[in-house]
Amino acid sequence: MIDRKSMMANKREKLLGMKPTKVQFETLKLGLKVEWEYGLPLIVKPNVQDLNEVKWLQSQKEEIEKLLYKHGVVRMRGFSTRYSEKFQEIVQALSSELLEYKERSTPRSQVSGKIYTSTEYPEDQFIPLHNENSYSNIWPNKIWFYCHTAAEDGGETPIGDSRKVYQLIDPEIRRTFEQKRVMYVRNYGMGLDLPWQQAFQTEDKSVVEAYCRQHDIEFEWLGENRLRTRQVRQAVTVHPQTGEHVWFNQAHLFHVSNLQKHVRDSLLAVVNEIDLPRNAFFGDGSIIDQEILENIREAYRQVEISFPWEQGDIMLLDNILMTHGRAPFKGKRKILVSMSDPIKAH
Repeated sequence: MIDRKSMMANKREKLLGMKPTKVQFETLKLGLKVEWEYGLPLIVKPNVQDLNEVKWLQSQKEEIEKLLYKHGVVRMRGFSTRYSEKFQEIVQALSSELLEYKERSTPRSQVSGKIYTSTEYPEDQFIPLHNENSYSNIWPNKIWFYCHTAAEDGGETPIGDSRKVYQLIDPEIRRTFEQKRVMYVRNYGMGLDLPWQQAFQTEDKSVVEAYCRQHDIEFEWLGENRLRTRQVRQAVTVHPQTGEHVWFNQAHLFHVSNLQKHVRDSLLAVVNEIDLPRNAFFGDGSIIDQEILENIREAYRQVEISFPWEQGDIMLLDNILMTHGRAPFKGKRKILVSMSDPIKAH
């Protein structure tokens, strides 16, 4: 039986057609050292001594963004990021604006400022690849991860190229989604998922209503404390810097078929399908067949690659070019997250 790490290594070699040989590239003029693995800029390190890290990174912003927009990911190592405040300084040095985590779909905790924990799901659960906030009409161009504590076993943050996902999906399925788009339906206040107070970070219904109107979300109060929302969003987008088409939605994640069968059966035994905590449809409200979703999930599986975390690592993703997820783990694990450089849907 092949273990998960071996399976992922085989998948990387098949996908990228190369062995995991590390190659170093140094831009001595700028003091930037880059190690490559699987054709990706695996690690960016300072190549100078006694530096002010934040100012140094600010001076490297153009070079780092060139790597980011070409490859979708840049990982950084060798910075003294023991504290979340230092992590936020680094994020600010390479970002235009940091985002608050609103319109939440998963449980997280605010660490400080605009630094949050990664999704707080049980450690045995795998989170499929996705682009952050692609169900919203505002999303971060950049998403940052900082390894505060690496898990004893597992706990990688797998990533995948959204451009390749777009190319691998059956063209007919792709055209249907591009034409119809995706409708996300959520039900709050039934004790089965996040309450609306947590999702929208308020206790005031009028604040929720104002947010929904501002962000093109249909809403309906069902009794005293229940809320149902519907929103139609894009299935595909174009990267603002590179002009490339990418698969950019969470239909496969929101759809009821993403739940394990016993969980799905248990939910449907107590609520009607319309009352499920979350679900996804085509933008016209029609049902998305499971065969279609399986084609999409297979595309994600084919592009998935992962690297082990080391304490202090920073991973910067272009949230449009690159998807991310979470592998199951054992032991303590703490990955911090920040989102920046907001983009509004057209």
